[in-house]
Amino acid sequence: MFQRIPMPQSGHHRSFEFRSLHSVTAFTIAVYAVLSGQLICAPGVDAEPSDRPSIVLIMADDMGFSDIGCYGGEVDTPNLNRMAKQGVRFKQFYNNAKCTTTRASLITGLYPRPKGGLLKRNMVTIGEVLREAGYKTSLSGKWHLGNGETTHPFRRGFDRYYGLLDGCCNFFEPTLADPPFKGGRIRKFGHDDKPITEFPNDYYTTDAFTDHAVESIQQFSQADEPFFVHVCYTAPHYPLHAKPKDIAKYRGKYMLGWDVLRQQRHERQLAMGLLDPNWKLSDTDSKSYDWEASNKEWEDLRMAVYAAMIDSMDQNIGRILRALDEQGVSDNTLIMFLSDNGGCAEEPGGRNTQVIPGPKDFYTAVGPAWGWAQNAPFRRYKSWVHEGGISTPFIARWPAVIKANTMTNEVAHLIDLMATCVDLGKATYPTNYNGNEILPLEGISMTPLLRGETRQGHETLCWEWSGNRAIRQGKWKLVWDKLVKKWELYDVVADRTEMNNLADADKARAKAMAKAWFGWADTTGARYAR
Repeated sequence: MFQRIPMPQSGHHRSFEFRSLHSVTAFTIAVYAVLSGQLICAPGVDAEPSDRPSIVLIMADDMGFSDIGCYGGEVDTPNLNRMAKQGVRFKQFYNNAKCTTTRASLITGLYPRPKGGLLKRNMVTIGEVLREAGYKTSLSGKWHLGNGETTHPFRRGFDRYYGLLDGCCNFFEPTLADPPFKGGRIRKFGHDDKPITEFPNDYYTTDAFTDHAVESIQQFSQADEPFFVHVCYTAPHYPLHAKPKDIAKYRGKYMLGWDVLRQQRHERQLAMGLLDPNWKLSDTDSKSYDWEASNKEWEDLRMAVYAAMIDSMDQNIGRILRALDEQGVSDNTLIMFLSDNGGCAEEPGGRNTQVIPGPKDFYTAVGPAWGWAQNAPFRRYKSWVHEGGISTPFIARWPAVIKANTMTNEVAHLIDLMATCVDLGKATYPTNYNGNEILPLEGISMTPLLRGETRQGHETLCWEWSGNRAIRQGKWKLVWDKLVKKWELYDVVADRTEMNNLADADKARAKAMAKAWFGWADTTGARYAR
């Protein structure tokens, strides 16, 4: 159990200063423990700052598996490519197929519990656990897990917060309400615990989130403690908004169409060694359009804007890398990058070619054909739990530890990020926190994988979103597509693109795995109909 020492502060919010634990003597700690009748758990007190890395965790929003250069994409991402060359790329890293459930699992180290809100009082965040261990903590960007007394990021472990408390917004002018087909909402922004309702004329969310992250790095680097900086971009989530100079780089590059784009990305992935050459490029998607019957100029533009949004994000990741270099903390900083789900096939507002992708005055999305292509070579996309919906690039760079320009085929999941941070931060994952019994950690530390070793991984991984279900056990994956409405069984070592359904050939395995999935769903409260 953690014992926190409160420090009085003006205003209704009460903050806690953990650094004071480092400055008191062992005698004082012992006396306080005796008087309070509780043991003070101060993980990291005995550790030198150099023993523990600072951690920067960056997440993109609705970005596909194959979009960035180092995963086969044509988008110009020199900074992410640099991270890959100086670090390790994961070939099999999984998210939860949906932004909210992914963010809940990432921040808690638990499978999502959808009933009663995704961030509950019987859960702790990475920010809370690392702050207890003496880390300075910051979150910049999208939160999407609530803004109340028990769910606001500033009240859930982050010393500094700036960003979007909702799901998506206008990139240039966040005060503009969503269009009627998206409910007409005005999205909520916050800075620490205060709302933000005014934005400058030259505002762009990707730049602003980076400004705050860089400020956090600069400020935290002046102290003796390590830091945890979480950066959650809204790019390249719709609405498609990008700067004209970035869009211009990509106009005309997508006139080849989504089918050819997938083939080209697949070829580059094979050349990189990211894929097994025995895996076939998956077939066309049921929701995809016919390229030849499309308005090609308009389709090219919406994919060009999407690419420009990723390009801008990469430029800003370059700013974060430079900030680490300038503060002299790069070598002992673990910086990680992933996406919250696969590319997005949603098309709010429909396929209206009169709506112009790019400017702040319009609200568009890439649609199902491009959204499917963004996840080459896999099937499906966001909200589905075939590999296209749940597979993400994952890059980790830690110059002091990670061997440069390597790849790992070890299976990992974003629930592992909490366990990894606890491990590296010499922290303690609590059984009780703020008077609440905490759910046991479900992730497994990836530290051995970062060191180029192996680990005993998960025996079972499970997914559910909106009626789509999956379970993976070893090389076997069982999937339920809500449109197909039957279980499909795949050997994802031999066939990760899920082309050869073995459910009829191995009915006993499919039945046993389905039973295991329902057991998991009952435990976590996943929504389903038997």
